[in-house]
Formats: sequence, C-alpha cells, structure tokens
Amino acid sequence: MEQKTSISSAELKKLLAENNNVRILDVRTEAEFNELHLPRAINITEDKIEFFEIFKDEIIITTCGKGGGRSEKAAKLIRNKTKNKVYFLENGTFGWYSK
Repeated sequence: MEQKTSISSAELKKLLAENNNVRILDVRTEAEFNELHLPRAINITEDKIEFFEIFKDEIIITTCGKGGGRSEKAAKLIRNKTKNKVYFLENGTFGWYSK
C-alpha cells in the first residue's frame, strides 16, 4: 500500500490538537514566510531542507503558498532520508487561511 503523501487543513488541525510531536516546515522564502505562515511553523527554505535535523518520532508537515509545488518536493526529500511520517499540506498556507 502506498503511503499517503498529503494532508488537508482539517486533518492537520485535528493532528495538531491530538499530538505535540508535529513539526511544520514552511519551505518558502523568508519574505514570504514573514508575510503569512501557519501557527507553530518554522521557516526552512528548500535549499536547506536536506540539512535540517529531523527527530525520530516527529510527524513532519511541509507547506508552501498554494501547496503541492515546493512543499511536495521538500516532503519527498525528507521522506527519502527518514522513516518519519511526512506530509505536504494540501492547498498550502493560503488554503489554511481561506477557510
């Protein structure tokens, strides 16, 4: 069975409410991040994602502006180097705030 690679805003909100071991990585530029970002998100640009330290039992969520471009690529990079659950946020940061 293929692993689910994305997560919806509703699923992420539920996950955040139930689990303290979720790390949200916003892979946009610092300027984009400073304009708008998810609660608890940290900014780590795409070019630095492969060097970012992932802790053993963390659930990793990547996000970008619209979801699926930069965040999907970053999630795949992380998934290839760790056994953690890793998802990209569907519809990204803008989708999180549009509902």
